[in-house]
Amino acid sequence: MKSKKKYHILVCNDDGIDAPGIYALVQELKKIGTISVVAPDKQQSAVGHAITMNYPLRVKEFKKDGKFFGYAVQGTPADCVKLATRAILKHQPDLVVSGINHGSNTAISVIYSGTVSAATEGTVLGIPSIAVSLTTYAPPDFRYAAQFARKLASMVLKKGLPAGTLLNVNVPPLKKNEIKGILVTRQGKAVWNDTFDHRRDPNNREYFWLTGGLEDVDTDLEFDEAAVRNQYVSITPIHYDLTDYKMFDAMKKWGVEKLR
Repeated sequence: MKSKKKYHILVCNDDGIDAPGIYALVQELKKIGTISVVAPDKQQSAVGHAITMNYPLRVKEFKKDGKFFGYAVQGTPADCVKLATRAILKHQPDLVVSGINHGSNTAISVIYSGTVSAATEGTVLGIPSIAVSLTTYAPPDFRYAAQFARKLASMVLKKGLPAGTLLNVNVPPLKKNEIKGILVTRQGKAVWNDTFDHRRDPNNREYFWLTGGLEDVDTDLEFDEAAVRNQYVSITPIHYDLTDYKMFDAMKKWGVEKLR
């Protein structure tokens, strides 16, 4: 009788290795494979795809409830995935899952997200990758998001993903029976209306604190933010090829290549 393959899954995040979201994710993914956790040693939200080049990356074993849980890295989410696959792990994982993020990663937030960037780095390295976020900043219940991540991970492990493509998943903060369904979506066009709160510290030195809100312009359920707002889980296939192919073709006709 042919033995069933034991999958190896690398788990990362941007909320830090001690975040409850990554713990909930690991508990579910353990049901389908061997898990390696390599994650930032502290909060790294909104760092995008930054990597560390001018400072050493320090790594420590991290324990949870007295047991080894994973490796805590003094670096960014992208650092963690790069370091895990090139230095820490003996074998390349079959899948990278980043999350579960505490907060939404839809629309323009995708380009700032450390959660998405960890999955993007996995994709750059040729590993099928998924980013998972729970779309709330209130006290979270990660159970359904973790269960859904496990089911989707199982599907990706069997079916694979195209080279250069990852899945960005956003789960509404609801119970399973409150979720209306699952939708494959497009990245929305909502953007942040950034404002800076002008303040002064106790020494009367001025500083600024970034704030603002997301201006959602999408109403169609084919877009990630609208889907989540209407109680659907959103799955958006994205890729790191930033080429604008329509503009590429247009500029060929401009005659710009004849300029000197």
